[in-house]
This record gives sequence, C-alpha cells and structure tokens, in this order.
Amino acid sequence: MRKLSYLFCFLLLGIFVIGSPADAQELDYKPKVLLVTAHPDDDALFSATVFKTTHLLNGVVDLALMTNGEGGYKYSTLGNFIYNRELDKEEVGRAYLPGIRKRELMAGGKIVGLRNYFFFDQVDKEYSKDIDNPLKRWDTKIVIRRLQNILKQEQYDFVFTMTPSEDTHAHHKASAILALRAIKKLPKDERPTVLATDITSSVDDSTSYTQLEGYPISKLAVEESPLQFDRRQTFGHEERLNYKIIASWVIAEHKSQGTMQLLMGRGNVEQYWPYAMNDSARIEKAHTFFEAVNEVPIYRNPDIDFDNE
Repeated sequence: MRKLSYLFCFLLLGIFVIGSPADAQELDYKPKVLLVTAHPDDDALFSATVFKTTHLLNGVVDLALMTNGEGGYKYSTLGNFIYNRELDKEEVGRAYLPGIRKRELMAGGKIVGLRNYFFFDQVDKEYSKDIDNPLKRWDTKIVIRRLQNILKQEQYDFVFTMTPSEDTHAHHKASAILALRAIKKLPKDERPTVLATDITSSVDDSTSYTQLEGYPISKLAVEESPLQFDRRQTFGHEERLNYKIIASWVIAEHKSQGTMQLLMGRGNVEQYWPYAMNDSARIEKAHTFFEAVNEVPIYRNPDIDFDNE
C-alpha cells in the first residue's frame, strides 16, 4: 500500500512538473493571430512564436499572403531536381511556382499549426526596394478591402507584419503598409494589436527602424521595448532541444527557394515591435501575451495517443 501511495505522489508530481495547457499559461482567452506576409517563405520569420501559440497556448494563427511567389524562379535551380521542371527558367518558374510555393507554405504551416490561408495572388514581378513598385502594380483597393473584411470577420487579437524598413524588399514594405491601412479603417474598438516583426541574433539587439519615410502610419511606438521570444529557449532531455529546430523545419519545406535554405540556423530572437497606432491597452495585452509565449513549457498533449500514432 505504501509503495502505491509513493507511486501516486510521484505521478501527481509529474503532472505538475510537465504541465498542461490549462495550468501552464496565464491567458484567460484563446489568442487569435493573423500573419501578413509578402512571399510564400516569409512565414519562417514568425515560426517559433506561432508554434507556441498554436500548440501550447491553444491559439489560432492564420496567414494572409500578398504575392503568388512567381518571382522566386531565379533561386529555383536545385528545385528543378525536386519538382522535375526547369523552374529557374522564367517562363517555367512563373507558370509553376505559384502552385508549388503554396504547397510548400502549407507544409511548413502544418508544422507550426497554421489554421487558414488567405491568398491575394498579387504579382511577384521582381526584386526592388522601391515601395511604389508593388503599390502601383498590385490592386491595393481590393487588398485593403479584403483584409478589412477578414479582420472584421475573424476579430483577431494580434496582427504580425514584416518590419517595413527602408532597406528591405519592397513587397515586405508594401504588405505591412496595406495591413496597417486596413486596420486603421476599422473602428478603434475593433482593431487588433499590430506588431512589426524582425529576427535578431541577441535579445540585446535593437532595430534602427522607427518609421518608413513618407508613411507615418508605419511609425513604431518608440518608447516601447520589443516583445521577444528567444528561439534558444531549451527543453527536452538534458535541455538539449530548442525552438530553432522549428524554424529549421519550416525553412526546409521551402525547397524551391535555394537561398532560403542558407538561412538555416541563423537568427535567434523573434522581436515584435508595437506600432504607434496601438493604444496603451492593446500594447499591454501584447505584453501579457508574450509573457505567456515565453513561459508556457512543452508538455505531452493528453489529447494525443502517442502509442497509436
């Protein structure tokens, strides 16, 4: 009897140590997040935070993708051997990459737990840093109207954009600006908290970005520190695992994009900067959310029968 009592206590202790979704996180709601990206491989930027949100905080994450990704044909030479097509020839790549890259995106999305995808299929003509390039080529009125409808219908708690800094791809800048414009059109009490995302090497790194010139809507709340998740957070046997694994898995799915694979293992910290258009209550909500993201541990999901997978 005494041995059984000891066993019961040990098992009970194990439950508290391992944790569960209910007792491991501090949120009193299931977070809903929308990612707004430019290209089908930009999802890797958010991968660790998304994984924790969907798998450990019982949240929902969707993705709105602006372009069809056809412009990636220049980097598809190795993809030729995977997909048995000459994808690095412009006419072939532009014809087949939109479908291929969507499938790659959804394969990576399955890993991190993305729920839904909204494809806007705007033209991916060429690389440029000039934001006028996409803003004059894309049907921005339709993009903003559709984003606005999605935001109204889904009522997200948070929207993550790419940081629209001067030296980044024009498509990245444009996707962020259009998301911000759509959010601004919502009544103030219906707006999600919107954050600009970047990857750094250290939690002590900081961005020099404050606002994209000519676009005051893109201004950050400069008095705020970034909300962060360090992918090097460890777990598992002897703390030998970390969340950089998740990012690497996602990157590995984008096999049509050779240069994407060169980012494997680079970047340690996901940083999320509040835009100035957020009010203080929404920024505080984001702080609470990222506290939960950082604190919730890996647990063995009781709803999964691991022995019969």
